Amino acid sequence: MLETIDLQQLMVLDIETVSQKAAYTELPDHFQQLWAHKVRNTLKEGETAADVYPNAGLYAEFGKIICLSVGVFHHRGGRMGFRTKSFVNGDEKELLADFTALLQSQPPNLILCAHNGRNFDFPFICRRLVINGLPIPPQLDLSGKKPWESNHLDTMELWRFGDFRSYTSLSLMAAVLDIPTPKDDISGEDVYRVYHEENNLDRIRVYCEKDVITTAQILRRLRGEPLIEPDAISFAE
Repeated sequence: MLETIDLQQLMVLDIETVSQKAAYTELPDHFQQLWAHKVRNTLKEGETAADVYPNAGLYAEFGKIICLSVGVFHHRGGRMGFRTKSFVNGDEKELLADFTALLQSQPPNLILCAHNGRNFDFPFICRRLVINGLPIPPQLDLSGKKPWESNHLDTMELWRFGDFRSYTSLSLMAAVLDIPTPKDDISGEDVYRVYHEENNLDRIRVYCEKDVITTAQILRRLRGEPLIEPDAISFAE
């Protein structure tokens, strides 16, 4: 079934998220209490809620999206190409408004693809849209849909082949599928520091775009197709 999907009717995406505040002490008192309650069962011996606050970006209630990169397939010169575009902004509401405007210009049945997207990217985006008072585009809205009616594709789920016992990272999948990836300037664990301490959104954008490209290449391999050549990958301003 995967081979029947028209890649030109599909959009790959990835998000980078951080905590809403740079430090736990910057949270209003009631949110400090809510965060402490959220992580109380996951703290290691000697850890405090403040110590693990850099992980708040993993939760839509305490985090925000600072970069959302997308990529689309297209035919160029008789071969498959791939073009990426990023929405990068410390103002999350503006970022999400720009992204939803892009989706509104696309077919409502556009397929969205992400690595671990069903468990993280897609629901995180939807929750942050609601929190920011923005409508959920039809491509993201699953209300009233049966599971098989969803237009969401998850490369991690495809790799599981029905096995739900383990998580496989994007980096591991790329390695085992022999997909060359450039050495990353930063990793996911660095995003909190690069944003809150360095305020370097451009480094985060580059990292996010690399993940989108890698996800697209994994999808090609899962379909038994050749990888996209580096010179067929382009970047929109």
